[in-house]
Amino acid sequence: MTVPTTDVLSQVRHQSPMALELRGITKRFPLVLANDDISLQVNWGSVHALCGENGAGKSTLMKIVYGAQPPSSGEIVVDGQVVTFSSPADAIAKGIGMVFQHFQLVDTLTVTENVILGAEPTQGISINYGAARRRVAELVAQFGFGLNPDALVGELPVGQQQKVEILKTLYRGARILILDEPTAVLTPSETDELFEFLKTQYAASGNAVIFISHKLNEVLHISDTISVIRDGRMIGSIPAAGATTETLARMMVGRDVSLKVHKAPAQPGEVALDVRDVVVRGEHRNAVDGVSLQVRAGEIVGIAGVEGNGQSELVEAITGLIPVQSGQITYLGRPAHGVREVEASGLSHIPEDRNERGLVLEMSTAENYILGEQDRPPFAGPLGFLKQDVIEQNARDLSEKYDVRPRSTALPAGSYSGGNAQKLIVAREMRKGPKILVASQPTRGVDIGAIEFIHASIVQARDQGLAVLLVSADLGEVMNLSDRILVMYGGQVAGEVAAADATETQLGLMMTGSAGGAGKRD
Repeated sequence: MTVPTTDVLSQVRHQSPMALELRGITKRFPLVLANDDISLQVNWGSVHALCGENGAGKSTLMKIVYGAQPPSSGEIVVDGQVVTFSSPADAIAKGIGMVFQHFQLVDTLTVTENVILGAEPTQGISINYGAARRRVAELVAQFGFGLNPDALVGELPVGQQQKVEILKTLYRGARILILDEPTAVLTPSETDELFEFLKTQYAASGNAVIFISHKLNEVLHISDTISVIRDGRMIGSIPAAGATTETLARMMVGRDVSLKVHKAPAQPGEVALDVRDVVVRGEHRNAVDGVSLQVRAGEIVGIAGVEGNGQSELVEAITGLIPVQSGQITYLGRPAHGVREVEASGLSHIPEDRNERGLVLEMSTAENYILGEQDRPPFAGPLGFLKQDVIEQNARDLSEKYDVRPRSTALPAGSYSGGNAQKLIVAREMRKGPKILVASQPTRGVDIGAIEFIHASIVQARDQGLAVLLVSADLGEVMNLSDRILVMYGGQVAGEVAAADATETQLGLMMTGSAGGAGKRD
């Protein structure tokens, strides 16, 4: 195999004004109609956004375009030609590349080795690594990616790893680039760099981008055209110019949705959660390295940062899931150790992974509502026997109050959509009457309607006097909900700012370790 040498930005000699056309795409799974007669047109030289709630069918549709799944019916047209894909290799051969939300990289290989993996150039019976490296270096320079072709991918920051994924598609000559939630793990500055490349280099040179995202402000900023899918059907395509987040939210949900968090100024009380000089060991270094913070009753303290900078380990230490190497954590002035003691001290926890830590998927709705309390009143009698009538009524009451749908007490938790599963967890944790709430990634993978409800529930908890610690990879969520914001970088607190004074630029610099805020707390 020879090294691909075609310049992606100068190869555009299109037969059709449309890069991609989908005609009546339908995809059926057992018991599920994922895509229902979807038609879509994507023009050359444009960025086309694809929006929809979690489970709307966006990713399934793009997997069909990429050859990862066959459609049940319908046609795919690339540059004016009807095509049939039996694998991603077929799609790649037609100039389609896809960067998935979860990167498909090998940490122990170099940038060059990752880029050419599966498309290695040969010279006789050997891999022509020198020619491949030169080509990768040319692409890096051409697009200003600032990557060292010889660097190990596992040692690169997340933003640079994403550039490696994009390089993989460019190396294979991608003219249509599909990006699935590409900014989920990026800082604001890395997001700006990505948008600059997509808009002013890649699309402006005649290629096409399909941009899948739930961040509506970003969609409006980067896109030329926006298409919305709801419940597997195409609701419509509109120009980005003149569109608003409210318009898109209405198309996605089918009703008016408030995307603004309405909250009065906080009225902080006594310190409820006090973390002092906490150290948590990681695999190679301290995952949490001397973190101190306080959360007072009646306030929301947000923690921002690129994932992997110690936030998850800090939450696990605070909630008693893992021990601390050193330092001290007190809850309402008292120490506690282990999940049971921590919970008994007045803490509730919305975990970052609802399926692994928040729910028992095989158990019923009613049973999941009482997890952690199944051996005590009011759900169990003196001898430990469960009170089924009380458990069932509790489930009915909570599902009604927190709008968990469908209203079933017997449905397995694994049958709920992401948004309803998350509301189930919020309902259970708030029913316990906590004094401290730790909410980790509370709206990850959740649709807009559920986000609105969960945000309102967190603000209501604060207003009722709870101390709320919010950890989220969504910077907008942290800025909108928090009263104070801490930024974690490298396992430490890089700085603190009042939410009212915070800017994305300031927080973004702190998230990369480039600038400090108010400094570490005493």
